[in-house]
Amino acid sequence: MIDPEDLVGPEWAEWYRMTPQERWDASARMWADYLALGGSLDPEPDSQSPFFDPDAPGAGAVDGRPGLRVIRRGGV
Repeated sequence: MIDPEDLVGPEWAEWYRMTPQERWDASARMWADYLALGGSLDPEPDSQSPFFDPDAPGAGAVDGRPGLRVIRRGGV
């Protein structure tokens, strides 16, 4: 018999062994964590959409600061 860990690794095997209700509950906890960390449910802009407006104002960061910063360090 093939072990799920051999096919997908231990983390995914644990997920596959859960019942549908357990997976639903785990997903709900992960979404709550994602939102608590500042994640957003707003869709990403789709530049290929016929309704895309590059001049439309985007949603700002939750804390009012830029979302991404490039940090450069020597020796890279």
